[in-house]
Amino acid sequence: MNNIKTEFTIKDLENFSGIKAHTIRIWEKRYNLFEPNRTESNIRYYNIDNLKKLLNVTLLYNSGLKISKIADLSKTKMEIKVKEIVFKEGFESSALNSFKLAMLNFDEPLFNQTYNSLLSHSSFRTIFTKIFLPFLNEIGVLWMVNSITPAHEHFIANLIKQKLYFNIEKLQLINSNNSSKKYILYLPLNEIHELGLLFLHFELLFQGKHSIYLGQSVPVENLNDLQSIYQDCCFVTNLTVEPSKTSIELYLDEVYTNVLKNSNSELWVTGYKLNQISENYQIPNQVKLFPSMETLLNND
Repeated sequence: MNNIKTEFTIKDLENFSGIKAHTIRIWEKRYNLFEPNRTESNIRYYNIDNLKKLLNVTLLYNSGLKISKIADLSKTKMEIKVKEIVFKEGFESSALNSFKLAMLNFDEPLFNQTYNSLLSHSSFRTIFTKIFLPFLNEIGVLWMVNSITPAHEHFIANLIKQKLYFNIEKLQLINSNNSSKKYILYLPLNEIHELGLLFLHFELLFQGKHSIYLGQSVPVENLNDLQSIYQDCCFVTNLTVEPSKTSIELYLDEVYTNVLKNSNSELWVTGYKLNQISENYQIPNQVKLFPSMETLLNND
């Protein structure tokens, strides 16, 4: 845990808040909104309290308050004003900021408090699509630009995964799984990014479909084990970073040759890696590519 960030550059603040670094400097200089420390080479860096304040300022500013009025607020009055706006505009307006702070502070109670507040007036499906998905996209960007560490990403991803498992289990208890089509969800070898596929599993169960979740890092040859039980399978995978040691075209051909050929089964594929498929690639007949989870869910 030695790599946990407690100090942030002005670029980090921009990445978290969406407010340009130039604007943050102006607010800092003109209104004394923030109190950065400086390195020996006179470079600004900010602590967690500065970041928390900026997230509150951003919420107020995006709600139409003038920055001069915001700057005159004490810490207590600013927090009260934030609560007023949250009450008026809905908790969703501040949920992303709360989840960001929970992630930065490794604060599980804050995460659960925020989630339960959302759950009091929204369904889990709504929370995941409207809050968690945009949040996860932001996390991906923050990680790529080194504003957060892998420890932050793993912490928050595992908390979201817990909520997914809980809601999946509730559906499994009431789902009769009588549908004839069997959806087999899996990730290829070394692929560990499973939140998207887990939510797809939830959605299929929600629709009353028979969905079987195999999870991470499944070898291609193991898919045949399912075909020995279910004759007509629809294998579904989400390719985020794998396959990495071979082309995605070779991977799809391998699945077709070793699993799909001479069967009535299909492979449905979505994920970032689809962008690497050559325009000249001849997609096997039993393979379907989907640009997003939404298009995949609307296919059947």
